[in-house]
Amino acid sequence: RYCHVNVPDELLRDLLPGPVTLVLKRSEELNKDLNPFTSLVGVRIPNHPFIRELSRACSGPLALTSANISCQASTLTVSEFQDLWPQLSLIIDGGPIGDVQSPECRLGSTVVDLSVSGKFTIIRPGCALTSTVEILRQKYGLIPESS
Repeated sequence: RYCHVNVPDELLRDLLPGPVTLVLKRSEELNKDLNPFTSLVGVRIPNHPFIRELSRACSGPLALTSANISCQASTLTVSEFQDLWPQLSLIIDGGPIGDVQSPECRLGSTVVDLSVSGKFTIIRPGCALTSTVEILRQKYGLIPESS
């Protein structure tokens, strides 16, 4: 509804929910104030019970950002971004979003652009790079887009 999906539903089920963000062409239904200077939008469905329950309770998409400064390691608990609290309107502690002992969990989601039919572009390697590329190439025959 909020983006144009040009990949099989099975591919979506293989990658979502999970640590992958899919970049797709936005539709006219998506609020124009979200990513106003691009025709693309990132879609992510984390495999975390709290955020999935929150999403079900909302009638539209949630516009979220990571609770860390760009290019820094992802935070996994609310206490890890205490320095940002004064700049935030609301903080909800739904529990850790990954294994706090695992360095891979701090890499953030793997971001892959699927907006060009038959091709993919890795925008950010993230924590699920190997499995994501394997699914895209081997199972669905998508070709890496040259940069």
